[in-house]
Amino acid sequence: MSRPTKLKRIHALPAVSRFIPEAAGDNPPVAITIEEYECIRLMDYEGMTQEECARVMGVARTTVQALYVAARKRIAGCLVEARPLVITGGSFELCKACSSHAPFRRLVKEGSEHTMKLAVTYENGQIFQHFGHTSQFKVYTIEEGVIQESHVLSSNGAGHGALATLLQEADIDTLICGGIGAGAQNALANAGIALYGGVQGDADTAVHAFLDGKLAYDPAVRCNHHDHGEGHTCGSHGCGGHGHGHGGCH
Repeated sequence: MSRPTKLKRIHALPAVSRFIPEAAGDNPPVAITIEEYECIRLMDYEGMTQEECARVMGVARTTVQALYVAARKRIAGCLVEARPLVITGGSFELCKACSSHAPFRRLVKEGSEHTMKLAVTYENGQIFQHFGHTSQFKVYTIEEGVIQESHVLSSNGAGHGALATLLQEADIDTLICGGIGAGAQNALANAGIALYGGVQGDADTAVHAFLDGKLAYDPAVRCNHHDHGEGHTCGSHGCGGHGHGHGGCH
């Protein structure tokens, strides 16, 4: 069994989970986690230092620094590119004394505050690189930062939009994948599913990296090749094929 991941202590859940620019168009949303939101709230809104924020959240200063930098970068992307912002998912625990200040309680399921279900587009142990064409997902049930169970879920031939519904019906909170188009990203956002796209490699390794806060992913992942001919593999030219670490089509 993997070692437990230290949960970040959250004192205030967001009152609003989604922000959409007036001229967003079809721009895909960007997701930040609850603990990233908490870092922004404590440091930029409350004016805390990194050290003070780390004490409040019960984690190391370096963890706070990483969360803060990642959140600021993605929020900046939303402002510059006019993309929607979704706040959802993460690895956190809600401060018991602060639980009354939780209007966004749908993020915390009754009776299972520390449970989440994470799905990965899956093929032969690897992260499948085209969300809309995936034939299966590997689903992980995570409690207290530890993987308790995993199984493979068939997509039953569902397409882009239907896949988001399939994941929502399976109570999935978070998705890790390779390339994914704007329409599918919007469908996931509407379903309240946090997205970590542009990820390559072994599925189990990626999930462990996610739990450790070290997952390498592309917050601006895109895939615009949904009308390509047979034989296209997303990993071959864009949806995971870039040598600089970004997995999405551009």
